[in-house]
Amino acid sequence: MDRASVVIFSLVAAGTAAILTQSTSWRARARRRVAPPERRAAPRPSAALVWRELVDRIGSSVPANAKDLPRLKRRLIRAGFRDPATARFFQGARAVSAALCGVLGLLAVWKADWNVLVAPAAAMTGYLAAGQWLMFRIGRRRHAIERGLPNALDLMVICVESGLGIDQATMQVARELQHAHPEIADEFSVMNLELRGGKRRAEALHNLADRTGVDDMRKLVAVLVQTDRFGTSIAQSLRGHADYLRTLARQRAEERAAKLAIKLVFPIFFCVLPSLFVVTIGPVMTRLIRDLLPAIENM
Repeated sequence: MDRASVVIFSLVAAGTAAILTQSTSWRARARRRVAPPERRAAPRPSAALVWRELVDRIGSSVPANAKDLPRLKRRLIRAGFRDPATARFFQGARAVSAALCGVLGLLAVWKADWNVLVAPAAAMTGYLAAGQWLMFRIGRRRHAIERGLPNALDLMVICVESGLGIDQATMQVARELQHAHPEIADEFSVMNLELRGGKRRAEALHNLADRTGVDDMRKLVAVLVQTDRFGTSIAQSLRGHADYLRTLARQRAEERAAKLAIKLVFPIFFCVLPSLFVVTIGPVMTRLIRDLLPAIENM
């Protein structure tokens, strides 16, 4: 009887404690809901955000040529910048770079007494430096797409042979290659979004080739468009094109290896041979001068 009383008392105490704890948590949540929002201190703007805002405003004030703006946007897209405000920011960065280089040129003219033409030449160099940086980004991204395209085709062949359609295959390839080849995954994701938006497959594929600017991607788009038009086997066409791309990459590597001997002529002639002559002929000439000069003086 005593054990039963202890058990009943323990159960009642535990239930009472659980009810009190739950009611306390409910009361605390109710207080938080009706309490006024806490005032937080405004975050301090960082130097990077201030600089970005300044360059963006300068780009907005710089007049843009209507003919060059579409070409600039196409180049920015090929470099991987798809934000519509990137063109304005790029123009501002180019103007700021030209102004800073021009100021440095004026300081060089004033302090070092250089030619006056140094200032406009420096400003022009700063203006062209942004364009050269953009072309470098385009070339690097294009090379990354060319390098990862055969692997993407092999994975697409596996997806198509497993029963997926071309749209689902490109989506799966974009998901799988997100870390290995993010450039190709990004382009395939944009193409899938265009297809979901209602564009025809041929138009989305042509937009893919135009965004990348890669010849191998244009050939792949032509193969896919012809396959879709004539109803041939997609897997067989993709496998043949993947073999073609790998053969083409091997031929390019062999071509570069054949050109390597010619490219090494000038470094060898101007860098290696002078040091080799100093090491081999230097001691001999030193001994000849040391031994012959006393003999000539004694004669």
